[in-house]
Amino acid sequence: MDFTPNEIQAAVRDAARRYAQERLAPGARERDRNHAFPKDELREMAALGLMGVNVPESLGGAEAGTVAYSLAMTEIAAGCASTAVTMAVTNMCAELICRAGNEEQKKKYVPRLTSGEYVAGAFALSEPQAGSDPAAMATFAEKRGNRWVLNGAKQWITSGAYAGVMVVWARTSREPGAKGISCFLVEGGTKGLVVGKPESKMGLKASNTVPLTFEACEIPEENLLGNLGEGFKWAMVALDGGRIGIASQAIGIGRAALEAATAYAKERKAFGQPIGEFQAIRWKLADMKTELDAAQLLALRAAWLKENGRPFTREASMAKLFASEAANRAVAEAVQIHGGYGFVDEFPVERHYRDARVTTIYEGTSEIQRLVIAREILRAGG
Repeated sequence: MDFTPNEIQAAVRDAARRYAQERLAPGARERDRNHAFPKDELREMAALGLMGVNVPESLGGAEAGTVAYSLAMTEIAAGCASTAVTMAVTNMCAELICRAGNEEQKKKYVPRLTSGEYVAGAFALSEPQAGSDPAAMATFAEKRGNRWVLNGAKQWITSGAYAGVMVVWARTSREPGAKGISCFLVEGGTKGLVVGKPESKMGLKASNTVPLTFEACEIPEENLLGNLGEGFKWAMVALDGGRIGIASQAIGIGRAALEAATAYAKERKAFGQPIGEFQAIRWKLADMKTELDAAQLLALRAAWLKENGRPFTREASMAKLFASEAANRAVAEAVQIHGGYGFVDEFPVERHYRDARVTTIYEGTSEIQRLVIAREILRAGG
């Protein structure tokens, strides 16, 4: 079995790595401190093809496939996790429009996302009382003539204040559960769309996260994405792919923490020798590397399955579950290896520790991933 990336995959990975290390990593600490959304950097990434890695070239994408996307996400996250999550959501929105949208919607919105004309896209599914259970959403869309009128609230929306277009889920019937949900395309700045105060988060501080309120927000009837009542299906499709992205992001954060811890272990001396000479430290590094490599193999397997049109729901959840939890273990050990220096923001592991924590929560919590994996095992009989 050959795990060597092909020429296109390697080119995308290497371009992302160069950009991450030369452009993103040097400013990550200041962006984190200042909660500075990386608008210029995101437009530069769009010029490199990183905002539509798995999007057709005809719509401005790189058309490099899901494996290339996973590799690129890992590199960007190693440089700046906040920028990576914005990249992940924008790619997810562009892909979903390509999958569910009609030709007019694809031509209108996807090139604007992939080119950087829209600095970001947003994915508005979660609500204050509907996170892990999206079928419990209350936001409602009512048809009035040739318009849809949206009323309700969304929570934890990545890039919500900067998105040129967002995919928004809402009920279109009073039927309870998933059957009455549809999805819509809402442009940033639409009248009745109210963007709330940015959340003050533990990590990913350079990523914008806001609540949204829809107050009689009117959109054209042609902004229905997909067929009426199919919204829940499209949400699950998008989340399956999104979990590959978050797994890849977690691996990148963990890898950055491992690299920082390794460098520190070589330089820091205690009891007359570098701390990397002590067995306790060596075992930590060995476990970190082993788990992160295993996580990457899981992520690449899921990406390969998706790229080749094969079922990947279980594998995406397995990758997301293992990678996010492995990354959290890795960043915790990196802080421990740094000792007191790991607790201050002069060293990057403090930021990695905070950034990694949410990867076990968004795009489906670890608990939800275990439910998905178990459901798929029982369905398949093993």
